[in-house]
Amino acid sequence: MSGPVTRLDPGVELAAYRIVQEALTNARRHAPGAAVDVELRFTGDVLRLRIRDNGPGPAAGQGKGHGLLGMRERAAAVGGSLRAREARGGGFCIEVELPAKTPDAMSGAPVRGNQ
Repeated sequence: MSGPVTRLDPGVELAAYRIVQEALTNARRHAPGAAVDVELRFTGDVLRLRIRDNGPGPAAGQGKGHGLLGMRERAAAVGGSLRAREARGGGFCIEVELPAKTPDAMSGAPVRGNQ
């Protein structure tokens, strides 16, 4: 973890938790025994997540589930973005940018649940 910790909107906090949870599940499923690093970087009004494993990287036939799609949808639902790619030197990397506050929270409108 790096940067001054910023209080997150509850919807953003839940999205970050679920994205990391799914990324760890995917690493266990597709790269059993691989080391996984999870980085949280607070930079002003943005939380950056990076989840990287040192497994074999994407293999043919993988990616048929809904894990990456679900993570992208969770990020987008709170105004964020997600990028998934093969990591340099092997493995797989997921990079996420989430706003500390959702667009609804910044406008003062009630935040709708995204559980």
